[in-house]
Amino acid sequence: MIFEDIPTTPTAEELIDRAFSRATRAGRAQSGLDAQESMLQTAGNILSDNLENVVTSWPDFDTLDPFYYELADAIVDVDAVRKSLSNVGWASKQTDAIKREYQGRLRGNVETARKLRKQAFARLADIVEEVEDDLERLGAARDELKVLPDIRPDEPTIVVAGFPNVGKSTFVNHVTNARHETASYPFTTTRIGVGHFTREHIRYQLVDTPGLLDREHEERNEIELQAESALAHAADTVLVFVDASGACGYPLDDQLALRDAVRDRFDTPVATVCTKADRSRDLDADHYLSVEDDEGIEELLDAAVEMVGYEPELP
Repeated sequence: MIFEDIPTTPTAEELIDRAFSRATRAGRAQSGLDAQESMLQTAGNILSDNLENVVTSWPDFDTLDPFYYELADAIVDVDAVRKSLSNVGWASKQTDAIKREYQGRLRGNVETARKLRKQAFARLADIVEEVEDDLERLGAARDELKVLPDIRPDEPTIVVAGFPNVGKSTFVNHVTNARHETASYPFTTTRIGVGHFTREHIRYQLVDTPGLLDREHEERNEIELQAESALAHAADTVLVFVDASGACGYPLDDQLALRDAVRDRFDTPVATVCTKADRSRDLDADHYLSVEDDEGIEELLDAAVEMVGYEPELP
C-alpha cells in the first residue's frame, strides 16, 4: 500500500539529540578548529538530511490516484499534512543555511570558534523546535494512514454493500477461502474488509463495507461520506445484498431504498442479491444466494466478473 512504507517520523527532541550526540562524537575525533568545524557540519547535515527525508518519504498528493487521495483526506486533513510537509521542508533548508553561514565564520582562535559553534547549535535547535508541531502532526498522520486497506485502484474491484447482518462479511469470508485472508481495517466507527479471489489468473478485490454503505447518504458523517466517495473511485461493480427474510432486522423497503441510493451514487453496474435465499426468495433480484446451503456463490462470482468486464493490458 502506498502509505505503509512511510518511515516513523522522529520528534523534534529526537532529531536534536541525534544530531548533537553525533556531533559531539565527531568533535572528539578532531582537535582545535577542526573539531568545531566537524561538529557544526555533522549537526547541520544530520538535521537538514533528516528533515528532508521526512518530506521526501511521503507520496506526492498531486499524483495520487483519486481513490487514495480521498481515502487519505477522509482520515487526515490532507491540506494540513501538506502544510506541515512544507514547513518541515523549510526547516531543512534553514538548518543547511545556518550550517553554511557559520562554516564561513569559524576562523581565528579556538575559543571564538567554540562560541560561534554553540551559537549555531542554538539556532539549529530553534529551527527544529519551530516545526515540532508539524513533525507530531506528520507522525500521527503516518500512523493513521499506514493501516488503510490495501485496495488497489488498478485491480478490478467489487464492492459489497447492504444493511448490517444481511450476509456481506459471511460471503466475503467464504469466497476468500479463509478468514485470515480477509483483512479488516478500522475506519472511525466503521470497518472496511478486503478479500480476494482469482478468475483466469486475474485477481479480483472484494470490498466489504460494514458500517459505511449501510444507511442513507444523508445520515453519514463527513468522514464516512468521503470514504464512500473514495470507494466510488475504486469500484468496478457493486453487489447490494438484501435479506428478504427480514432476519437482519431491517424492513425490506428500507433495504431496497438503500439499493436505489447506491445505484444513484455509484457510476458502475449495480446488482441486487437476495441473500439467505434458503429462508426467503420473496424478492425480484438479479441473483439468489445462500452461503449456508452453498447456493449461488459461484454463479454470483461469475456474474460479478462479467459485470466488471476487466481486460488486462497485454504486452
